[in-house]
Amino acid sequence: MKKTIILSILLALCFSLQAQQYVSNVSKKGTTAGQFLHLGMGARALAMGSAFIAIADDPSATYWNPAGITRLKGTQMMFDHTQWIADINYNFFVVTQNLGDYGSIALSYTSSDIEDMEKTTVSEPNGTGEIFSVKDVSVSLTYAIALTSTFSIGVTPKVVYQSVYNTSAMGFAADLGVLYDTPFEGITLGAGIFNLGTQMQLTGDALFLAHDQDPKNSGTTGDAPGYYKTDKFHLPVNFKVGLSYLAIKDDLNKLLVSAEASHPSDNYESVNVGGEYVYGDFLSFRAGYNEMFQQDSERGFTVGGGVKQAIYGVFNVSIDYSYMDFGRLKNTQKFSLGLIF
Repeated sequence: MKKTIILSILLALCFSLQAQQYVSNVSKKGTTAGQFLHLGMGARALAMGSAFIAIADDPSATYWNPAGITRLKGTQMMFDHTQWIADINYNFFVVTQNLGDYGSIALSYTSSDIEDMEKTTVSEPNGTGEIFSVKDVSVSLTYAIALTSTFSIGVTPKVVYQSVYNTSAMGFAADLGVLYDTPFEGITLGAGIFNLGTQMQLTGDALFLAHDQDPKNSGTTGDAPGYYKTDKFHLPVNFKVGLSYLAIKDDLNKLLVSAEASHPSDNYESVNVGGEYVYGDFLSFRAGYNEMFQQDSERGFTVGGGVKQAIYGVFNVSIDYSYMDFGRLKNTQKFSLGLIF
């Protein structure tokens, strides 16, 4: 019975992927809404080349594989700050709670920090004096449960919100992930489908504009007010599958390696690889490579590290850092602070 459940879930993931009608030879870059959902959360995962779907054993699992929160004990928190391209900053906060036999839950929040900008027009390219803002927000609730001692499943429903000037759009989506400890010692399989949900469409006062519908006809009365209707865009659906291998584990040393394949709806397929060495459950070194084999990718190697320390025997604190090469766009950096109670 347990094997039947596992097989059914894996087949459901495959059929969901087919339903997206991907076109493998076209990247479709920039054709979906909610591009900030691609950023990745947790400095540890980013330093490992984002090859984290088959690991997912810290609070950032709510992003990488919701099934992973079943592996977290007690109450855990993570705050994540990303220094992104073009001076854009993103902040991520998550809290998880293990409920024992009832599974695990988590609440996460992601938002952008973008400086206000001055409105410019064709007639006033140096600015009109009017200031506008841009905002990206995602709020999610995760639930996961271990169906067997080796197999867990998780789901993350979420609300996605974006705004620019006096327009905004809202969408609803869900992530579904599974983790399976294979019969081969130290090898774990992870898979998931992400951002499967509604379309997003910008609406708002900024789309109510005056327009001359027939500028060549001198007999018209000129501009007439009208409401511009924008197109609807899908969210960036992504299917991932990966393997992790715990190559070394003794009293002082731990070596974990991982690889995963990604099949996004708005880009070419790619492979991420990464590894982590931990000494004494205190000091960590990580490295990886992003988007291998992906055509026209600017992402590349990643490195990072972290420290973890118990505080008065009450809780553990972890601090992690990652650096990611971004080709012609230079680099991005990420910092994470984790608490385990």
